[in-house]
Formats: sequence, structure tokens, C-alpha cells
Amino acid sequence: MTDDEELVAIARTIVDTNDYMTLGTADADGHPWVSPVWYAPEAYRELFWLSSPEARHSRNLAARPELSIVIFDSQVRMGEGQAVYMSAVAAAPEGADRQRGLEIFSRRSLAHGGRAFTVGDLEPAGLLRLYRATASEHWVLDPDLRPDQRRALDLGQDPRATKEEAR
Repeated sequence: MTDDEELVAIARTIVDTNDYMTLGTADADGHPWVSPVWYAPEAYRELFWLSSPEARHSRNLAARPELSIVIFDSQVRMGEGQAVYMSAVAAAPEGADRQRGLEIFSRRSLAHGGRAFTVGDLEPAGLLRLYRATASEHWVLDPDLRPDQRRALDLGQDPRATKEEAR
């Protein structure tokens, strides 16, 4: 396995095995805010979550859809941590995209002992809204470089998606 393949495997494992990601948003004036949210990933490029449209990070995304994301395991010992960092753009999907996103989110929710969500949970102007971040770049810390240097990765196609398409 090459170094890049190992780092991609690390990144995929982090995305697959963690439940929360931290969103880094900014308001219209550029004031930063970070928020942890429970998420459901799809093909390592799309990440879905439910939030109140009144939450500070949701209001920030309405004003400025660009965000950063980090997913990490906070339970490891000092010096052993690894994280996936992303640049992304977020939006509240509509129509068929919203239905697809709810199915993805519900599938993961059910797998973790939660419940399925429907459009009825979001309407009329409900307390929750579905959001989707589409990642344009991924990085991990490269253990062979200085501790503050990140290595850009192409996580490629999710192997699970390839299996589903083959059916």
C-alpha cells in the first residue's frame, strides 16, 4: 500500500466511524463560529445533517455557504490523533435532492439506533432543516511531515456506492 493509499484509508475510516463533525462557519461580517453536528456521509463528498434554521451555524450558512469541516476521534491519546479536514459549500437541498438526503441521513440514523426522518419532520417550516455540505477538498495530517502540515487527498469513489451501482 502506498503512502497516499494509507492516508486515504485513514481518512475514510475516520469519516465512517465517527458520528460528529465540526462545522466552521462565518457570518456575513466574517465572525467565525464552530459547531458539532451529527452527520451522515455519502461517498465521502456529501455530508448531511439536521439543524434548526435558527441555529447560529445555520444562519451563518444562509449568509455565507462556504465552510470548513473537521472530523476526528477525540478519544485517542495525545499525539495519536488524526483528523480529516475539508473545504465545502453547504445548502439546504430541495425536492428530489432533499428526499435523497433524508434517506441517506435516516439510513445512518437507523443503523445507530435512531429513527427515520421524513419530509413531514421538516414541514411546514419545522424546527429542523436538512443541510448538505459538498466537500471540494480533503486533507489529513501527514505523519511523515511536520505535525502542522496537512496532505491533500482524493478520497475518490466510495466503494460502497460502487457495489450498489453494480446491483
